[in-house]
Amino acid sequence: MSEDHSLADGPDVYWFVGGPLDGRVDTREPSDPAPGTVRYVHLHEGPKIVHHYDLHEVAGHGGEYRLRDPGPDQAD
Repeated sequence: MSEDHSLADGPDVYWFVGGPLDGRVDTREPSDPAPGTVRYVHLHEGPKIVHHYDLHEVAGHGGEYRLRDPGPDQAD
């Protein structure tokens, strides 16, 4: 069995790029659709900090969640 074939039969893999989730990996079954945006709320002793990650498809099974550039209209 080739390596490509074995990867196609496994779960979809999503990497987080940038921000506090950088380097984390999420796996999902191919039948479980991935959300287009992930909202991450960081709570600490100061004000809450909200980060948004947008899904970017990559060839194969899965994709990358890339940190959204906070624009001036994205204040939470």
